[in-house]
Amino acid sequence: MKTVAFIGLGVMGYPMAGYLAKAGHSVRVYNRTASRAQQWLADYSGEACATPAEAARDAEMVFACVGNDDDLRQVVAGDQGAFEGMDSGTLFVDHTTASADMARELAAIGREKGIGFLDAPVSGGQAGAENGALTVMVGGEEADYQRAHPLIDCYARAVNRLGPVGSGQLCKMVNQICIAGVVQGLAEGLHFAGAAGLDAEQVIEVISKGAAQSWQMENRYKTMLAGDYEHGFAVDWMRKDLAIVLDEARRNGALLPVTALVDQFYSEVQAIGGGRWDTSSLLARLMNVRSFD
Repeated sequence: MKTVAFIGLGVMGYPMAGYLAKAGHSVRVYNRTASRAQQWLADYSGEACATPAEAARDAEMVFACVGNDDDLRQVVAGDQGAFEGMDSGTLFVDHTTASADMARELAAIGREKGIGFLDAPVSGGQAGAENGALTVMVGGEEADYQRAHPLIDCYARAVNRLGPVGSGQLCKMVNQICIAGVVQGLAEGLHFAGAAGLDAEQVIEVISKGAAQSWQMENRYKTMLAGDYEHGFAVDWMRKDLAIVLDEARRNGALLPVTALVDQFYSEVQAIGGGRWDTSSLLARLMNVRSFD
């Protein structure tokens, strides 16, 4: 069993840190809103710390799952950031969905201090985190990956190393590209079924057994038909991720016309008050499409 730190107790980090505690590791947590850390302590055994540096002190491995590049830079390399408390030979594992450039920047700072770094964004959403069934995409050195793998397994069902630092974030970008297109296709399919006078549930019962099947279809069509979007992965978060994707594509020359269009559609969902709705709310946009004529 190891002494570890976990920084960021949002809807993802809270259960992920909990799985580490339930596995028997000694977990020290930090969250910007201290009351959230106290709430975590009511559910799990561990210790709450006042700063990332304090949480990281004497920890063999430090995990983080925060909001964006700026948040990540602050909790890792800022004043009282985790690197201030970490010793040479320790390892930082970042589960934030951030840019590949940020991963490389922090890895370089860590390297100067003798600290290993893995970028390890996750897929599976809040339900995946709560059920310990996340998919984790890792970039970094093989030796660091092997050190972290047993602990990541506490809350993951699949963990894969894709290459050097930054590769995990690039893989997560591919994930978000694919999701954006699939959700838009599903929204259009359900919208078309309704306009054609078909029973949409019956349609899904048929086509979900064939080539059109997807995770989104299996897990989202009922809530989409019910107009229920108060759950899941928020549109605001998806737009943050797609901004990272489109910025990377401008640099590497990848052509992403569908992704750019779906990002625009998500901006329209935000305009009708759906920033916190699940990404499947693209159907709500189609139901309100006259608002954008």
